[in-house]
Amino acid sequence: MYTSRIIEAKDKSAYNSFIARHPKGHFLQLWEWGQVKNLTGWKPIALALEEDGQIKAAMLILKRSLPIPGVKRSIFYAPRGPVADPDNLQEHRRLFEFARNIARREGAIFLKIDPDVAADNQDYAGILGACGFRRREAGLNFEGVQPNFVMRLDLTPDYEQLLANMHHKWRYNIKLAAKKGVTVTIAQDLEDLKVFYAILQETAQRDRFLIRGYEYFASIWEHMITNGYARIFLAHYQEEVVAATLAFILGDKAWYLYGASSNRHRNVMPNYLLQWEMISWAKEQGCKLYDFRGVSGDMDENNPLYGLYRFKKGFNGVLTEFVGEWDFVYQPAWYWLWTKAVPVYLGRRRSGAGQGGD
Repeated sequence: MYTSRIIEAKDKSAYNSFIARHPKGHFLQLWEWGQVKNLTGWKPIALALEEDGQIKAAMLILKRSLPIPGVKRSIFYAPRGPVADPDNLQEHRRLFEFARNIARREGAIFLKIDPDVAADNQDYAGILGACGFRRREAGLNFEGVQPNFVMRLDLTPDYEQLLANMHHKWRYNIKLAAKKGVTVTIAQDLEDLKVFYAILQETAQRDRFLIRGYEYFASIWEHMITNGYARIFLAHYQEEVVAATLAFILGDKAWYLYGASSNRHRNVMPNYLLQWEMISWAKEQGCKLYDFRGVSGDMDENNPLYGLYRFKKGFNGVLTEFVGEWDFVYQPAWYWLWTKAVPVYLGRRRSGAGQGGD
């Protein structure tokens, strides 16, 4: 018989162990990731479905209040959740029923999920539909909350075969970086974190994209890195850190999340060596899968994001499409306001703020 409960801090080890060993486990469903997101205004709620005292399915929900003064409503989001058997309709129904009960208490108007399940699993789409979810189209690029297309690398071949499977130019660049004297180390303390963030800022300014504040990465250090769920890799050249990356690890999977490079010494190809060091590290830790994370689903070479796909493809990454974003609507009227009216309201409010912004 199934029972459901909210996981408390004292039970986080059992919860995390289940997430780590489950085939659909993901670092975004860890208890600690909820603590990271708590810093940015999301309240974490970890749910577990149990049978005979053993966790059978789980889901970390992030709750956020609607950004409208005086309105006591919220949204629920389970990043890469739920963690459940994709062939088990009953597990999903019971877990989502429990989430609905929590939603009533928390004033949630809908629950958004984007499961770690490939799009070619049509049966799973049927399960979500049977549970009352509706799919949200997220586009081919990065319009969704999480990337719907990623590049993944099978780590089961030996090191020599992993290298042999790469594009010859990628192998050359890895060897070139090492020959030029580039070395890679693991960040050891908060001073190293500051170096990583400084290079990330430099990259963001050069490539014109926004990044989160330093406090966010300090929280990742506190909750994820110190608990063994992530590492920062630093590439050194001539006694200077010229590139850096942040990778996550859980169970037999690893994810490349952030990459940054200095404007200096890019010709010594530190980013290629960094990727190889992360791939090697993941394999050493017993990982069977290395996830390069997001790319565009549009393979047109004229797409501005094509270079990202090409870089990850060169390491022999394989394109994976997920089943996408799905919403379970608890309050239809409020859901309509959230999807139709609130974006207009927020756009007008930002316009009225002028150049000051936030």
